[in-house]
Parts: sequence; C-alpha cells; structure tokens
Amino acid sequence: MALLEVSNLSMSFADKQLYSNANFQLNKGEHMGVVGQNGVGKSTLIKILTGQELPVTGSVQWQKGTKVGYLDQYVDIPKGMTLIEFLHTAFSDLYAMNERMTALYTEYAETMDERLMEKAARLSGQLDANGFYDVETRVEQVITGLGLDDLGREQEVATMSGGQRSKIILAKLILEHPDVLLLDEPTNYLDTAHIKWLEDYLNDFDGAALIISHDYDFLEPVTNCIINLAFGKITKYRGDFKSAMRQRDEKEKTQQREYEKQQVEIEKAKKFIQKNKAGSRSTMAKSREKMLDRMDVIEPPKNNIQAEFDFPYSETGSQNALVVNQLSVGYDAPLLEPVTFSVDTNQKVVLQGFNGVGKSTLIKSILGIIPALGGSAEFSPSAKVNYFSQDLVWDNPNQKPMQLIQDQYPKLTQKEIRSKLAQVGLDTANAFKPIGTLSGGEQVKVKLALMEFVPSNFLILDEPSNHLDDETKAALQAAIKRFPGNAIIVSHEASFAAGLADKTIDVEKLSLH
Repeated sequence: MALLEVSNLSMSFADKQLYSNANFQLNKGEHMGVVGQNGVGKSTLIKILTGQELPVTGSVQWQKGTKVGYLDQYVDIPKGMTLIEFLHTAFSDLYAMNERMTALYTEYAETMDERLMEKAARLSGQLDANGFYDVETRVEQVITGLGLDDLGREQEVATMSGGQRSKIILAKLILEHPDVLLLDEPTNYLDTAHIKWLEDYLNDFDGAALIISHDYDFLEPVTNCIINLAFGKITKYRGDFKSAMRQRDEKEKTQQREYEKQQVEIEKAKKFIQKNKAGSRSTMAKSREKMLDRMDVIEPPKNNIQAEFDFPYSETGSQNALVVNQLSVGYDAPLLEPVTFSVDTNQKVVLQGFNGVGKSTLIKSILGIIPALGGSAEFSPSAKVNYFSQDLVWDNPNQKPMQLIQDQYPKLTQKEIRSKLAQVGLDTANAFKPIGTLSGGEQVKVKLALMEFVPSNFLILDEPSNHLDDETKAALQAAIKRFPGNAIIVSHEASFAAGLADKTIDVEKLSLH
C-alpha cells in the first residue's frame, strides 16, 4: 500500500482553478520532486496534504501510523525559547521518559522497592534503543551541517529573521526523523555547503520525501520521481530527475501537436457550420455543431504568464563605482576578516561562499543597513543603488500589490502599475489579492516590479532567484546581463550565477570561523 494516496483531488479559489480530478501516490522509498510555475498551487498542495486546507473535492489518505514531518515556516515557537532549546523539542518524548526514569531511581533510593528499579531499567532500555544517549551528538551534527553555529545556540528564536527561522525549523524536522518529509523550498536560505549537506542527508534518508523546489540543481540528485503541476493537472513521472523532466517535455510537445491538430478540425467545422447552417446541408451543419459541443477540448501546453524584467539605467561618470577598504562586518564580533575590494564601471560581481550569514551581512554593511565594525565602503558620487533583499517581509501583509506600488509611487497611473505587474508575470487577479496570500514566487515578482520603477546604475541582489520558477529565473538572469551598469549578486544556485560575473569574491575564504 502507498504511504499517501491522493484521489480525484480538485482545488480552486474564487478566481482560479488549480487542479481538477488529480490522482497520484507517494510510495515507500520515493523522493518526489514537485515542480511547476509560480502560482500553480504547489504550496497549496502541501497544505492540503497536511490538513491545513480542505480541497473542493477528493480525498487524501495517509497510511495509518505514518509519521509526517512538514517544514512549516510559520510554526508557533514560544517566546523566550532559544535555538538549542527549540532543537531539543525534537526529542521531547525522550526527555520526558528520561525524567520519569530519574524519578523512579530517586524513589527507589528512598524505598528500595525492586519494582521501581525494574521499571527504571525498562525505561533506560527504551531510551537506549531510541538513541537518547546520542541526542547531543545528533543535534551538533545538524547544527554544523546547516550552518547554525553563527546564529548562537542561546539566541532567542523570536528575534531571528524569517530565513534563520526556516533553517532551525528544518534542523528540528531532520532531528525528528519522520517517515515522510514534506519540504517546501528547503534550499532558499541555505548556502552551497549546507545545501550539499542536506543533499547527502536526503540521499541517505530511508523514508519518503515530497520536495517542492525551483532549484533543479538540488532536485536532480535527491529525487527519483516528480509530479508536475500544470494546466489544472498533476502528472507523475518516474525515474531520475532528468529522465522525468524529459518525459514531461515530451508530453507537452505531444499535447502541443494534438492541440494544433484539433484547432484545425475546430476551425474547419466552424467554417462548414457558418457556410451551411441555413442551406440544404443544414442538417449536416447541426451535426457538426453537436460534434463541437461534445468535443473534449485540448488545452495548449504553454498558457502560463511569461515574465520579463527590465531595470531602468541611470548614467554614471565614475570609474570606481564602489571601493571597500578593510571593512569589518558582524554584530557583536566580526564574522569575516576585514574585506577589501573595488568594483569598476559596469562590472558585475558575484559573492559566493559557504558562510551562512557572511554574504548578506557584508552587503547590508556596505549599504549602511548594519553598522560596520571598522573600515569603509564608499560608492561613487554618481552611484544610484537599487537593492533587493531576500526576506519576504511586508509592513502590511494585507495590502494588495496594486496599492503597495501606488503608495510608494503616487504619480503612477493604475494602467502603468497593472502593465508593470503583468510584465513581471503577475496577473490581474493576483494584483488585487493581499500580498501575504501570494506564493513566494509571486511576492518576489512584486519586489522586482518595485525595483523597475527606480532608475539606477548599481544593482545589489541578495538571492533574487529564491522562489522563482525556471522560466522566470531565466528572464531575470537575462535582465541582469542586459543591465548596462554594475551589479553585486548573491546566489546559492550555481546555474543562476553562471555567466553573470566579471569578478567572483569567495566570502568563505574571508570567514573567521
């Protein structure tokens, strides 16, 4: 029996049908990638599987007793709880058992009742069988593997950024070792080394997994099947990632051919009906009309909104666009060795490296968002900087994208705003939804649209490809390449950063850790 059986699943919102009568299974040992363009309902699917959303029709059946672990970035964490305390909650049952055992030993010392000693011994055996005495080692392995050392074991979770929370929630999930892992964009806040660690963990993981990701470099080595969400359907393809994607592409080509063939038949029938509906061949015309009414119309395979980006350029006359001299960055203590580098006119720089917080901290210190601990960072007098931060944080999550842009740029017309949102791939329906209800990819598109109203000559982009589907990433990559000015780009995706850099700076080599 399958671990998960999804039958006749249909889901829609007021203005959009996500999928209709979808069926698929997740079997033991399957590591299933979930792919599809932004807004097709991938995250909604996980919410349905975990019971957070109810489908319009259909059923979701988990095999009885299956322990499901879900990477819920919005899980409620008690105020005051530290990172290490939160990770220990993965073993709360074992810690409770250990307390019962300790209480039994204490009571035995007072009463010398042998029955208490026997109960304590049984609990000790259970703790040993469940790996309780190796808990601290396992916790430290995950802390190191996911790069949590820099956050501080005693740091309060409530003070952490969304990205930092995501990392520790993923760490706890791994420590719980469920039968099935449900992961929604698990690599978004991880650097190269930590992604490699997660990749190795998943390849050794003996349970099943369902992984949503737009990072195909990550999905390829960790999956053995995929489901593709497109055109209101969920289609499963088996085999390694490349093979599954080839099957998907071939199916879409076949669908395109069948669509074109059917369109010719429909047009031919319509012309016949128009020509003969009132003449001697009217009976045949009515027969053709009935045939069209009964026809199962084939949808074209490529009907998703395509994104296009264009960052307006402002001229600059300076040779040295940015000079960084002995810049020391960090919070209470430096994270990196003092950094020195310069960016020349129209040069594009990629920051790479494994350090979990160093690159973003370096960028924020260069911009003056975080005070530097020493040294300096000076842009040219004519530099006009346009900055993209990776965190999806909004002052008012209930505000709609149209109103958000209107508030920031009150001189723009409604038509200009709608046109820009459509250009970046956000349709009219999503332009009038609360921004907090949009998918991660759709929120990123809004942030990128906001940047396109600002003429600049220096782009600073911190993980801009997070949440974006493959087609949108390609469009963004092309726009950065076209941009005549400077750029500093941080990206954990090698395929996205490839070809963007005139200069590469490895932040890991500057790390003090």
